[in-house]
Formats: sequence, C-alpha cells, structure tokens
Amino acid sequence: MLIPHDTRIALETVVDLVNTAPEDDGRDELGELTALYAFAERHRISGVGTLGEKDLRAVQDVRSRFAEIFAAPDARTAADLVNSLVAAAGTTPQLTDHDGYDWHVHYFAPDASVADHLAADCGMALAFIVVAGERERLRRCEAPDCRDAFVDLSRNRSRRYCSSRTCGNRLHVAAYRARRREAEH
Repeated sequence: MLIPHDTRIALETVVDLVNTAPEDDGRDELGELTALYAFAERHRISGVGTLGEKDLRAVQDVRSRFAEIFAAPDARTAADLVNSLVAAAGTTPQLTDHDGYDWHVHYFAPDASVADHLAADCGMALAFIVVAGERERLRRCEAPDCRDAFVDLSRNRSRRYCSSRTCGNRLHVAAYRARRREAEH
C-alpha cells in the first residue's frame, strides 16, 4: 500500500494522539496545557500559537472521536465518523511547502485551532485508509496489558502488536518460557 509522506505523518500523529488517552489508572497523557504544547512540538504542528484550556478540551474531544474511528465495526461506520469529524473542522484544502517539506496538502484553514488542524489533517489521513479499503489496518494492540492504537502498514496486514520490540517481544518471551517450563515437567 503506497501512502504519501504527509498522510503517513498524519497517521503517526493520530495514533500518538489516541494513545495519550487515559489508561486504566486514569492518567491522561494530554491532561494539561504543557502536554498539549509538547505534543504539538513533537509532531511539528504548524501555527499553534497560544493555547488555552478550551484548546485542550477540544483536542481531547477530537482524540475521543479518533478512538471511535479505530473502534468502528465496519467501513460504513468509520466513514460516517470521519465525515462528521472532518466536516466539523471546516476543511479548506490547500497546497503548501513549509518547514523543509516538499509540496503537500493541508486540509485545515490557515487560522484553524489546533483541534481543527488535527481533525482535518488526521481525519483526511484516516479517510485515505477507508477509501483504500484498508480500514482493518486501524488496530489496537493484542497484548493483554496494552490497548494502544496503531496502523498496520505491513504487507500482509499481519501485525498484532503496537510494537514488536516491547509488546510483541514480551509475549514471545513469555510463551517461550512457558513452553520450556512445560517441557521440563
């Protein structure tokens, strides 16, 4: 599956955003303004400006709506959720080449809030996945103690864990040790 560079970046951003949601311990990784500023800087979100509590709540709402898209039971539901999110953001597609990036499309208005910026750009990236008939690539980690979101970009759509280095490796090592214990008895 060929994914343009700007779409891949938006997919990475939406996954990171969804994964900031509160865990079972109730800790929200995007619970305060400093975390939102850090998120915006980490993902090189342009034109952020001064943020307030209203921005934080709006981004948390967008995050919840993205999580619903990952949980959608079928393409029709995912498409409806994406359409609603992108329409509410007031998309204004425009070509741009900034910050060392070659020409790409921004889907948000130049004066958009950070929440609308995320909803428009990341929503359109998710729309790309749905249009390509690849909605099943929007997944949650299968490790029992992890429910992180990820986009499976493997050729055969076989990725099961958010990270093969952490969750995947941990479960493979546990299975190996269990087999060794079983063989010893």
